[in-house]
Amino acid sequence: MYPFFYDPSMLFLLPALLFAAWAQWKVQHTFAKYSIKPSQSGKTAEDIAYQILLQHGIQDVIIEHTPGQLTDHYDPRSKILRLSDATYGSDSIAALGVAAHEAGHAVQHARAFIPLVLRNLIYPVAAFSSYMAFPLFFLGLLMGLPFLINLGIYLFAGTVAFHVVTLPVEIDASRRAVAALKQGYMDERELRGVKSVLTAAALTYVAATLMALLQLLRLLWLRNRE
Repeated sequence: MYPFFYDPSMLFLLPALLFAAWAQWKVQHTFAKYSIKPSQSGKTAEDIAYQILLQHGIQDVIIEHTPGQLTDHYDPRSKILRLSDATYGSDSIAALGVAAHEAGHAVQHARAFIPLVLRNLIYPVAAFSSYMAFPLFFLGLLMGLPFLINLGIYLFAGTVAFHVVTLPVEIDASRRAVAALKQGYMDERELRGVKSVLTAAALTYVAATLMALLQLLRLLWLRNRE
């Protein structure tokens, strides 16, 4: 028992917390920088997403506006590509890059990109695991039940696997986005801005993966200490 509920195992998470804070600042700063720079093409993010889908023969994906800041995402279950307030009707370099990235996810889905298929399979387990892992683990610690402790660790390992698989999915979507925008939509100067935005966004996924890995190490350390 540590005084004032101090838990030294939290030090495991400090590097990830610092990196996550920096990554969040980086993506917001970079997006803001390029969101005020219009693309020479004059096309909106919605236009770009639609054109990329058509180029890949995808006609069953709906593009919708969704509220919020940087809430852009592709929903493979309903085949809906949602663009946020700052993206949907914007012609900025940042908005076009984000829209092309989300369209990249739709292309991955249509082409059955293996890491995306794997991530979609893992997701239900990971969602359950992230909800139940910690209660079971710490209940096991309090009650001295190794079975619950190990079950919590195994469940959280599923969450870690989800984050690890997410990285190649996001990196590939950004690669597809840049390749698509090279097809007459942007010049090299604008593409450098897109790459900056997408690289900054990728850092947030790296931070989430690092956090999950260090959290798993923390749980293992707590188990072995007991």
